[in-house]
Amino acid sequence: MILKDIWLDVKAVQERDPAARNALEVLLLYQGVHALIWHRFAHWFYKHKMFFVARLLSQLARFFTLIEIHPGAQLGHGILIDHGCGVVIGETAVVGDNCTIYQGVTLGGVGLNKGKRHPTLGSNVTVGAGAKILGSFEVGDNCKIAANAVLLKPLESNVTAVGVPARPVKIDGVPIPKKETLTMDHYCKMEERIRYLEEKLELMEQEIQKKDAKLREKDKSRE
Repeated sequence: MILKDIWLDVKAVQERDPAARNALEVLLLYQGVHALIWHRFAHWFYKHKMFFVARLLSQLARFFTLIEIHPGAQLGHGILIDHGCGVVIGETAVVGDNCTIYQGVTLGGVGLNKGKRHPTLGSNVTVGAGAKILGSFEVGDNCKIAANAVLLKPLESNVTAVGVPARPVKIDGVPIPKKETLTMDHYCKMEERIRYLEEKLELMEQEIQKKDAKLREKDKSRE
């Protein structure tokens, strides 16, 4: 199973990295693949409760690749860690099949409580360079997280998110209409409208007062 996952990771690089020439080059020279290979073995030891050996392997991988993957993290197959320097994946993180993770990405936790505290990525998720996904929540399949975004909330499938904090800007590739924000021009127009309405209301009150005065005069004349 481990060898199959390694082969799928190599094939993922070949398919999604235009610079990759052949499988042998990817296997021997790509630090993202090396980090995943180290992790596959470290995770096996972690699952069999040999935590010291698991952590030792993960630290060796970090030293040689500059990619830190906790041995407890659950990674699917066909993952591409492109360039990879500075990637950090926490203990309870889950990464689905065929995900793409660029350099500087953090799948981190919040809080000091034990248990699930890192994100879960669905399949075919792309995380841009420098993006941070922090907390125990799910990111749906086929999502895209922009470079340097900071995602703090769950995402449905097929969503593109950008910004700090990250917010959805596309669903199924279709841009989400922006909410109109109030500007000084809006406030000025509102003030003008309010003044106009106040003047109209004042004129109406004056007309009503005149009519009341005429009615009172008529009543007096009848008396």
